[in-house]
Amino acid sequence: MKKEIKFSLLYRDMWQSSGKYVPTVEQLTEVAPAIIDMGCFARVETNGGGFEQINLLFGENPNKAVRDWTQPFNDAGIQTHMLERGLNGIRMTPVPADVRRLMFHVKKKQGTDIARSFDGLNDPRNLKNSIAYAKEAGMISQAALSLTVSPVHTVEYYTSLADTLIAMGADEICIKDMAGVGRPATIGKIVKNIKQKHAAIPVTYHGHAGPGFQMASILEAAYAGAEYIDVGMEPLSWGTGHADLLAVQSMLKDAGFNVPDINMKAYMKVRSLTQKFMDDFLGYYIDSKNRVMNSLLIGPGLPGGMMGSLMADLENNLSSLNRWKVKNGQPELTQDDLLVKLFDEVSFVWPKVGFPPLVTPYSQYVKNLALMNVLQLEKGKERWSMIADNIWDMILGKSGKLPGEPAPEILEMAKKQGREFYSGDPQELYPDQLDQFRAEMKQHNWPLGEDDEELFELAMHPEQYRAYKSGEAKKAFEADLAKKKAEKENPAVAVSPAAPAAMAVSTGNNFQPKTLVVNVDNEEFVVSITYPDAGNGATQAADTAVSASQTAAPDLASSGQVKEVISPLEGKFFLTKDSSETALKVGDTVKAGDLMGYIESMKTYNAITAEESGKVVEICFANGDSVDEDDVLIKIQ
Repeated sequence: MKKEIKFSLLYRDMWQSSGKYVPTVEQLTEVAPAIIDMGCFARVETNGGGFEQINLLFGENPNKAVRDWTQPFNDAGIQTHMLERGLNGIRMTPVPADVRRLMFHVKKKQGTDIARSFDGLNDPRNLKNSIAYAKEAGMISQAALSLTVSPVHTVEYYTSLADTLIAMGADEICIKDMAGVGRPATIGKIVKNIKQKHAAIPVTYHGHAGPGFQMASILEAAYAGAEYIDVGMEPLSWGTGHADLLAVQSMLKDAGFNVPDINMKAYMKVRSLTQKFMDDFLGYYIDSKNRVMNSLLIGPGLPGGMMGSLMADLENNLSSLNRWKVKNGQPELTQDDLLVKLFDEVSFVWPKVGFPPLVTPYSQYVKNLALMNVLQLEKGKERWSMIADNIWDMILGKSGKLPGEPAPEILEMAKKQGREFYSGDPQELYPDQLDQFRAEMKQHNWPLGEDDEELFELAMHPEQYRAYKSGEAKKAFEADLAKKKAEKENPAVAVSPAAPAAMAVSTGNNFQPKTLVVNVDNEEFVVSITYPDAGNGATQAADTAVSASQTAAPDLASSGQVKEVISPLEGKFFLTKDSSETALKVGDTVKAGDLMGYIESMKTYNAITAEESGKVVEICFANGDSVDEDDVLIKIQ
């Protein structure tokens, strides 16, 4: 009898691996019936890291999105699965145990059958609770091995890890080749070892196509005994995404496996709907370079799931760097120049921080550290001058045990800065918080939601949920989309709302920009805008455009009384990064070295500290505002 291979469609991950966003709930529910009609999927991935934050940014209720998206597959008898990050749940940072536990109960009741749990460091301690909580909630626990290639990540390493996770109670194992850099023969050996010792444990192979190993890896995994293969489909397959269903099915059929037939009429329907979603707005967030395969990815081993956001990050940082270069009389870099420098620096940095598998969030951490090094080196500064708090937590063991040892210069840097290494269970560093979030919901008179699902969203994504509830998230997204559409229609003119909160007015329930920064042929103008007066309805005329340099505020620092705290990089300004911190406010007294806020850039928080003592006289940006390098954040007297 031919061995049966089943397919799982990664419709969510297809989008995340290609660009910044995934479809809206209306789009997802539109395409679901056609996916079902294809008749070839045993499983569909319907949720995971990044999905619900995107719902919130759209202004959508993420719980309604999950329920509506999973329901058609539940009704059709197709299993649904989610991706969760162990200690980090479905966000970038560690999650209290009570919030993690609630997540599995909520997701099961929302219609998710399987929890695919991975830890970015492959630390079993971070997956122990995920396995227990998933099974407690009635879900299938699928534990993932985060695959990478290094001197410490051997066949024996992954075989032993699988043994440990199965002993903890995992029902299934996933070979998570998130960067597609796993060598086919090695993948076959790992799967074979697992199946020889645990024949009844189903194995899934998940990989990305970018570096070019994908089809050979799928074939090796199938020959070795894997039962499930994750696939993508056009127009989002290949590149930084996943191998295409049609090619995989044809290859495995020729190899003698029993694979399901595909309803091609339904396939073309899903393909055309996916293209329609791209044409509607999602394509504005997909870089064309993410649609091609690139063997340069073999070296840095960066995962497909972060390549979508990587190109956007590079674009923003390249603009900031080139402004600095022009100002200092240096030749500008192209995006390709910066990309190659980044890949080289990732290869240099990765061993020095202990070989963390390059998967979320540690892929972002290593990439961000490498990018900060490149930016500093390009400006004539030294490496390691900017290491975000999240990255230090990884190095110090607060997120789990690193597979390798940090380099001596990193250890020396930690010692000089008085940083202490941690060897205990990472979960113990993050105490329960549900009661605190429940009190916040009661204070705002927000409903806890069916099965406490709204409480869960606030606890898992506090900043995004608050912005969703206020409506500011949706406004920001719509403004960004309008800007991208305008830029595409007329590349010579780019318009963006001015960032500082002081340059905005509130009219009724709407937060409207008071100024716009208009870029025409690389020359910036500030346009002042007024709105009908809320009290008498009178309309004032808009001021005429003037040169940005002519509208600058008086230089208070020149008097010697006021000192300015400058943003060291482009990103979003936050006064706090979690609910345990107290936000700085005008009138506070600070001492040199005191924490003043953060710049969130590329999903990491970079601490901003006071260089000298004084009293805070002005906070120039609101929480969550976008800032550029060298923007004045805070003024101290």
